Amino acid sequence: MGVFVDFMYLSKIELSHYRNYKKEKVKLSDKINIFIGDNAQGKTNILESIYILALTKSHRVGFENNIIQDGFQTCKINGSLKDNKTFKELKIIINQDNKKVSINNKEIKKIADYISNMNVIMFCPNDLDIVKGSPQIRRNLLNIEISQLYPLYVNYLNEYNKILKNRNEYLKQMNINGMTDNRYLDILNEKLVERGCDIYLYRKKYIDYINSKINDIYKNIIGIDGLEIIYETNIDIDNYDINNIREIFLKKLKSNIKRELIQGMTLYGPHRDDFSFMLEKQDLKFYGSQGQQRLAIVSFKLAEVSLFKEEKGTSPILLLDDIFSELDIKKRNKLIKYIPDDIQTIVTTTDLKNIQKRIVNSSKIFIVKNGTITEKAG
Repeated sequence: MGVFVDFMYLSKIELSHYRNYKKEKVKLSDKINIFIGDNAQGKTNILESIYILALTKSHRVGFENNIIQDGFQTCKINGSLKDNKTFKELKIIINQDNKKVSINNKEIKKIADYISNMNVIMFCPNDLDIVKGSPQIRRNLLNIEISQLYPLYVNYLNEYNKILKNRNEYLKQMNINGMTDNRYLDILNEKLVERGCDIYLYRKKYIDYINSKINDIYKNIIGIDGLEIIYETNIDIDNYDINNIREIFLKKLKSNIKRELIQGMTLYGPHRDDFSFMLEKQDLKFYGSQGQQRLAIVSFKLAEVSLFKEEKGTSPILLLDDIFSELDIKKRNKLIKYIPDDIQTIVTTTDLKNIQKRIVNSSKIFIVKNGTITEKAG
C-alpha cells in the first residue's frame, strides 16, 4: 500500500523592494512554471525569493547583503501556500538588522517552528560547489535539508552550537588563566556529546536513505554504476548505536584536551564532519569530470524528492535554475523523467529550446525583463 502524499504548491508570490523587484505579484501554476529571460534580468532572484520564503536564508552564500533594494530599509516576500489539507499565508520581512517571519499574519518567534512548513529542493549552476567546495558547504546542505524534514533537528543543532560556543570560550579562558579545574568542562562535554549524538543519528538516517535511491537515479541518467555518499565523522564512529557514539565522542574530547586548549577550540564533533560523493570507490571531487559531478548532485537532490514524500507525506517544490542548458539532450530527457507529475516545478531558462517542447506546451510561462514579470499569453 503506497504512502498518501499531500500536494504542496505555492499559488502566489509577492515581492516588495526585493533585489531588482520594486513591486511584483505572480500567480503560479501548481504544475510547471517557466521564467524566461536574458541573464541579469532577475530570473534567479525569483527562485531565491521562494527559497528564502521557505528557509529564511538565501541559497547564494555571501549575497544576502544585497537583498533589500537600494534606497529602502525593508523588503518583503509573501507567499500563498496550499496543500490538500491547509492554506497558509507565509511572510518574511527583512531589514538591515533582522528578519521576521509569520504564518497567517501570526509572527513565529522560533525559526524551527517556521522552516518545515514549505519544503523546497533547489538545483542551480553553483551546486558544483557541493562536490568541489569546502566541508562547510556540505555540512550546511545537510543541516538545511534535514531541518526541512525534521523540525526537532533544528532545535538540536541550535542547542549544540550554543554549547559549542560556550565550550570554546571556556577552553580559551582555561588556556589564558592556566585553569586546571575541569568540572565545568566535564559538564559542557556531557551536554555537547548528548546533542552531538542526536545530530549524528539524524544525519546517518538521512544519508542512508539517499544511498538507497541515488545510485539507481545516477545509473539511469548517465549510465554509470556505483555512486554512493560516504559520511565522514572526525570521531571515527564504527557503529551508530547511541551508547557507542557517546563513548567514542567523550573519549575523543578527553584525550585531545591539550590540543584543544592550545588552539582554543573544539576540534571534534559533527561541526567538523564531511561527506563525499564516491563513484566506483573513487572520490568525484578529485577523479570525476564536471559532468559526472553535476549529475551526482542532481541525483542526490532527486533522491530527496521521495524522501520528503515518505517522511513528511508531502511533495516538495522543485526550483530549477537554468540546469537544462548544462546538460546534453539525452541526459536532459532522462532527467525530466524523474520529475514527478504531482510536484510543483519552477524553472528558469534563457531559451525555451533548452526545454522539451512537450513540457513547454503544458507550462505557465513568464517573461522576465529588467525586474518586471509578465505572463506570456496562450
